[in-house]
Amino acid sequence: MSLSKRVVETLIDLVEIKLSCMEIYDREDTREVVALEQCKAELQALRQGGKAAATAAVVAFAGRPRGRTRAAVG
Repeated sequence: MSLSKRVVETLIDLVEIKLSCMEIYDREDTREVVALEQCKAELQALRQGGKAAATAAVVAFAGRPRGRTRAAVG
């Protein structure tokens, strides 16, 4: 999967906007900020086309969702 430079720059902008709107109240918020900062760093590496981008691979995320699950209504 390849992304154009314009798409990568747009994604970086979106991550930066999300980070600027974040208010940290608990550990889950902190985890999300850390994940967004990591995402931003990876996108910037892709944009720069450096060594990190050459070794980067798209990996499917198979983890379970974090946080509380909603109770069934019934």
